[in-house]
Amino acid sequence: MARTSPGAGPEPTRRSVLGWGLGLGAAGLTALTGCSPAAEPARPTAGPTAPGPTTFRVGTPAGPVSLDPAVVSDAESHRVTRQLFEGLVGVDPDSGAPAPALAESWKVSDDGLTYTFTLRDGVTFHDGTELSGEVVVHNFERWAGGEAPDGGTFAAFDTIFHHQHAAVPAVDENAEDPGAPSMGELTEAALDRIPEPPQAILDGASYYKSCTAPDRLTVVLELNAPLTGLVQALTVPGLAVAAPSSTAEAPVGTGPYRFAGLDEETTVLERFPDHWRAEDFADAVDRVELRVLRDAPSRLRELSRGDIHGYDTVTVHEMRDLVRAGQQIVQRDPFSVLYLGMNQASGPLRSLDVRRAAAHATQHSDAWEQLFIAGTEQARSFLPPSLGVEAPDTYYGYDPTTAATLLESAGYDGELIPFLYPRDVSRGYLPLPELVYAELSAQLTAAGFVLEPVPVRWEDGYIDAVLSGEYAGFHLLGWTGSYRDPDHFLSSLFGLSNDQFGYDSTALKTHLAAARSMPEGPERAAAYRAISELLAQDLPAQPLSFPISALAMSTPVVNYPSSPVLDEVYDRVRLDA
Repeated sequence: MARTSPGAGPEPTRRSVLGWGLGLGAAGLTALTGCSPAAEPARPTAGPTAPGPTTFRVGTPAGPVSLDPAVVSDAESHRVTRQLFEGLVGVDPDSGAPAPALAESWKVSDDGLTYTFTLRDGVTFHDGTELSGEVVVHNFERWAGGEAPDGGTFAAFDTIFHHQHAAVPAVDENAEDPGAPSMGELTEAALDRIPEPPQAILDGASYYKSCTAPDRLTVVLELNAPLTGLVQALTVPGLAVAAPSSTAEAPVGTGPYRFAGLDEETTVLERFPDHWRAEDFADAVDRVELRVLRDAPSRLRELSRGDIHGYDTVTVHEMRDLVRAGQQIVQRDPFSVLYLGMNQASGPLRSLDVRRAAAHATQHSDAWEQLFIAGTEQARSFLPPSLGVEAPDTYYGYDPTTAATLLESAGYDGELIPFLYPRDVSRGYLPLPELVYAELSAQLTAAGFVLEPVPVRWEDGYIDAVLSGEYAGFHLLGWTGSYRDPDHFLSSLFGLSNDQFGYDSTALKTHLAAARSMPEGPERAAAYRAISELLAQDLPAQPLSFPISALAMSTPVVNYPSSPVLDEVYDRVRLDA
């Protein structure tokens, strides 16, 4: 029997912010008294009057790369596009589960290959175009066509549907890697229990087969192979539905806000009065201004002056000043991983023993603990604990003596190893990059590594420098989850043959291709644990932390929709007039 759902998903997680309709101080915010932003201009008080327009001003560490949500994957671009666009499926603000959005319901066939969506009637885009099955099909055909602007890719579509990827190569069961350690009987057994990938995927097919519209309010999405996390994946901002007229310069969606302007420092959005849930959100803010404030002191100063209502990426060093000023701290549930990349394409890191030495050389020292918000945990896997997959058995642990011994056995003679790290930026998973680099480089140097620091400003192409493999050495980066499925983390980081790590494992890609089609349950969780063990032993990167990220809000903000997957739509913001 086909499964029907208005939105089924994972179990609710701990919320660090108020639930819908509650005051901030009631649900985990540090709501304090003290300084507050300057008041809005006074309104006439004689007789009953309608409330004046409200503006929500937010400080951000960087501006959007593009306002075409399909071609970008960075948080700052999607911070804006989440206000302008919506997908077929949304995120429940309380539980984090998939919830109806542009599709009011959906059905999944028993074989997991056909998804039938019933669209919400009466939805219009900002340009007046009516939402229809034909428009949704237009979006899917655009993504599947692969002709993204400026030679880019449709990042979310390609990653989720593995659309542009080559066939998964068959594993040579007789091949042995003499440098690989024994995995142990339990891990070997778990890997053996992972089935073969679907034949269509082995043959090189995309998971995406077609998208059709049998009638105005029905969309049928067909797959070539089951994709267990698809409903959760459809919540990502990169699969939001755009109007046919939409461009990166003039974005047109169905979201609660429409685009009003953009310069180098500020993005301005205005409320869309014809939004399908506007009547239920009558007290939403009328205007949003997202101001780029690249350094933490600037963000703190603007908040203290009352020039902004809040800002993202609070660092631990700002906490004391914020508390003293009586501001509010909004913490998100941890759903990101910070890692130390080890590019093994060339140089000393080609040696597994050298990479093991690096893993043994790093630790969560007292100094490290001072760089992250309290509650940040050491990572022993690339999968956050909330995904329900146990960490692998392989754990290197801090052991500088073993690190030195491994370097000696590998014949490392002090060859310079580049260490790439970002400057002049704060990310949720890396709020203080220069200081994190300083701590890690000190630990590695103490173990015998000789490092060449390579600082690159984020806006000068740090991501491109990492992904291109331009520097075969260490690098700092992280991944923030956009939906709750282990495949989202592991396949996004390691499922492709890429230059970031100089790592290409046939076994890993084959097991990932199989696991993403396995039904939910203990066997799928065991498969991802075994895959994590494989990664721990190949060591393309060392997971470091599951950081907690936080925002600062001034006292007039009485509701902010914090979300671990960053689904923070501003029509749920409430200001105390």
